[in-house]
Amino acid sequence: MSVHRSSASALWRRLRRNRLALGGGLMIGVLLIVAALAPYLAPYDPAHQSLADKLAGPTARHLLGTDEFGRDVLSRLIFGSRVELAVGVASVLVGLALGTALGTVAAYWGGIADEVTMRALDVLLAFPYLLLAILVVSVLGANVRSTILAVGLWATPGFARVIRGLVLLVAGQEYVEASRAIGARTARIILRHVLPNCVSVLIVYAALYMANAILLEAALSFLGLGVQPPAASWGVMISTGRDYLLEAPHIATFAGLAIAFTVLGFNLFADGLRDALDTKATP
Repeated sequence: MSVHRSSASALWRRLRRNRLALGGGLMIGVLLIVAALAPYLAPYDPAHQSLADKLAGPTARHLLGTDEFGRDVLSRLIFGSRVELAVGVASVLVGLALGTALGTVAAYWGGIADEVTMRALDVLLAFPYLLLAILVVSVLGANVRSTILAVGLWATPGFARVIRGLVLLVAGQEYVEASRAIGARTARIILRHVLPNCVSVLIVYAALYMANAILLEAALSFLGLGVQPPAASWGVMISTGRDYLLEAPHIATFAGLAIAFTVLGFNLFADGLRDALDTKATP
């Protein structure tokens, strides 16, 4: 227990010295709080329409204005944070699970398994993400599940390549060879000795992919391939707001700023976490 506590305290000390990481963590914390308390923070129902107030600019009544249906932009931004986080986390978990499984199989068994797996992932990696998304959507339909699967598949090759390199490195260590020599099962070696030593790097990559997943979800929703209206998605808000850029630029502008804020937060936190988890760094 003391070892874990000392490791955690050393990690926290490194994070505290990285102001950008603290800033990114604070931004993510704000986003999580907003998403968790959305029903209490939103001043209006995000689906409530008031045609008499449509395309109104920021006022005391509607702090960030209204959209083409008179819906409160601030309320839709607040509830949209739930959509972005849900899709981002779920898609990263899909990519992490598939990539870890495929990368571990390719690295640990090697040979034909490695060659076939990595060439298949190269083919998947060669697909532009929009074509992959169109393929998934055409089969499953345009909805949140299809978006999660499309983004998860897009993230799979990256996770697989990373975990493959890590497993190749860890599998050659003496303690792994010793476990194999005393007759430990392959599954036990992978779960008890190999994968735990890859967790820190995977956490950093997962944080980085969260930013990319949110960007990709917004792009798919913007093109009509992701979350569908009237859901409060930031990508949908930008897509509908582009038709009113001259008379009501606030619709797309505030949604774009929300995406930029979120992506910046995850990128800053991931960079700081990478430095903090670097075992060569001074405590």
